Amino acid sequence: MADVVIVGAGPVGLFMGLLLLQRGHRVRILERRSTRSNRSRAIGIHPSALAELARAGIAGQLITAGVQITRGVAYSRRRRVAELAFDGDSGFPFILAVPQTVTEEVLELAVRNLDAGAVVRGADVQEIAQDLDCVRTIADCPDGIREFRSRLVIAADGAHSRICRRYQPGLPERSYPDCYFMGDFPDNTGHGSDAVLYLEPEGIVESFPLPHDVRRWVVRLGTPERDPTAGGLADVVAHRTGEVLDVAGNSMLSAFDVRSRLAHRMVHGRVVLLGDAAHEISPIGGQGMNLGWLDAAALAPIVDASFRGADVGRHLAEFEKTRRKAALRASHQAGLNMALGRPLWPQAMSARNAFFAGALEVPAISGFVERRFTMR
Repeated sequence: MADVVIVGAGPVGLFMGLLLLQRGHRVRILERRSTRSNRSRAIGIHPSALAELARAGIAGQLITAGVQITRGVAYSRRRRVAELAFDGDSGFPFILAVPQTVTEEVLELAVRNLDAGAVVRGADVQEIAQDLDCVRTIADCPDGIREFRSRLVIAADGAHSRICRRYQPGLPERSYPDCYFMGDFPDNTGHGSDAVLYLEPEGIVESFPLPHDVRRWVVRLGTPERDPTAGGLADVVAHRTGEVLDVAGNSMLSAFDVRSRLAHRMVHGRVVLLGDAAHEISPIGGQGMNLGWLDAAALAPIVDASFRGADVGRHLAEFEKTRRKAALRASHQAGLNMALGRPLWPQAMSARNAFFAGALEVPAISGFVERRFTMR
């Protein structure tokens, strides 16, 4: 009998587990994969999330392993358009870029240091049944079918959450006319630790620094890339920006389209949806993982108080309300980010870029934009 079973050992599930273990609760984190993924995927950690990671005692390790992005710079047709400093947060005046593989490694080590058996890999959850006094989670494990009993189940099993589909069947999805193609390459641009946006008539190209002199490139396409290759991505980047990528050094490649989905409720009796399982948003802007961490930070003290005998019904209702509002805001911001990257006629692009450049010269406007981009 555990206090909490968490489904999913990604960044959000591991962080939720860490917070509860630090409060003295017995936790089991069930993960379908037998090993951690080696794909870098999510890379941006925003100041508000860094503050919560710091409270949990792990921000320092991530900062040491990552790159501090202190500003973003925009170019268009080889000319510098504008820049924006990410220095509005006094505690963490930067966005941290660190591969998700490193983030998960740091989180899992912190969890295992508190309970070596907390993470159960190769556990594919098949069923969840709520009884009066516990929840039974049935999982197909390497040693056969196992039943895990707990007082609470937290679903952090990602955008394709089976648990969300069970408790919120037929949840409407929104699709967008945006597809993306991204990859990691050796950094020979000379942009250092700057995030760079290339606002081009054919569509945006985004570029972010990573540790060990690597840079991520993301290009906006109008249709899905069905046969992604490093050479194909390099060709698009070169055509739009003039930057030449080292194809032989490519270390990650991915193509994806975008959808959003927002659960009407996060709390379902003794089952709580968290992170992408509750609110899938566009990855453009790097908010999804951070949103899930902030969910976890808000939920952990409520769970702790409940296990200690407090009546937390009002707090759970407020949690659900505020976190859903935060997800809506993040989804709207991601939508604006995508709109910014869509193709425009060259004359319209020039006019828009000139407007943005002038607006960012106004401190009140640049401060507002900075807060939106850094989730403050």
